[in-house]
Amino acid sequence: MKPVVVGIVTALVLCAAIYAGSRGLHSFDSALVPYAVASVFLAFGIAYRYTVWISSPGARRLFRKGWGAALSWQNLRKAPTALPRMIATYLGFQKFLGARSRARWAAHQLLFWGCLLAAAITFPLVWGWFTFTSNTGAGPAYTMNVWGFGVVRFDALSPLGWLLFHGLDLAAVLVIAGATYFLVRRMRDREASTGQRFGYDFVPLLALIVISVTGLLLTFSSALLHGGGYEFVAVLHLAAVVLTLLYLPFGKFFHIVQRPAAVGMQLFKYTGAGQVQPCRVCGEPIDTTEYVDNLRATMRDLDLRFDAMALTCPRCKRLQRGQAYRTEVKRGF
Repeated sequence: MKPVVVGIVTALVLCAAIYAGSRGLHSFDSALVPYAVASVFLAFGIAYRYTVWISSPGARRLFRKGWGAALSWQNLRKAPTALPRMIATYLGFQKFLGARSRARWAAHQLLFWGCLLAAAITFPLVWGWFTFTSNTGAGPAYTMNVWGFGVVRFDALSPLGWLLFHGLDLAAVLVIAGATYFLVRRMRDREASTGQRFGYDFVPLLALIVISVTGLLLTFSSALLHGGGYEFVAVLHLAAVVLTLLYLPFGKFFHIVQRPAAVGMQLFKYTGAGQVQPCRVCGEPIDTTEYVDNLRATMRDLDLRFDAMALTCPRCKRLQRGQAYRTEVKRGF
């Protein structure tokens, strides 16, 4: 019941923010109602799924330790640059992916920044928070308004004007490049294809590609075809966006919402780097003492009765498993 209540409250808060940010719906575009309704359901879904997620012992401990470390005044005084640096490297540029493959890292960066740019433009426009007005009615001089207040005046024919009006097209190009790489990799790479599921692994990539391609087709239709086929493509684009927003909280895209808690956990490990837990077999360092203790506590919360194994390094665990297999399963092997 609690996740439902949290989801409803979150959706109502977003509705109130839309009403206030659009000045009582004065600057709200009625043609964008389906997108706005889908975003409200998205807010409900994310809040509901997040509440369900942190209700499990492991996720709850990750949530508390991660956000506790991120919001700790003691950590801020101890390492004032640690949190911004980890947000930039772990959340923004995802350097941990570069250790696996530079190509995967580059493709993920295209996908990440393309989606981030599209969201930063789309949601404020849909909610009526951003509007563009012209005193002449046809330009080329425009004013960008935020919550009804004029912020930037620009010429639509200038480089700035081109970027503002074609930001979604640039985002679409980035997303298509990144999503296509991962789609091809999942079809050709045996490592990536092992254990993959169509609904979980392929549908998100296909949805992003469909949204991006139809978005570019809208620009192509209005710029070169004098609006030919615009209505059909607009309906297709609308359907793709709405269905993706409804799918987002319950599919693979949910890791976008989970990732900030992992950044806090990285900070938790960093700030506890004073003491290192050695392996009880070989003495090699495993991780920080606080992190290992937290892992063992999580295993006990889950009623896993082998939390002492957290005191053994991965290499010694493999050796112990091999010895047990040779002794108990394949004697004389």
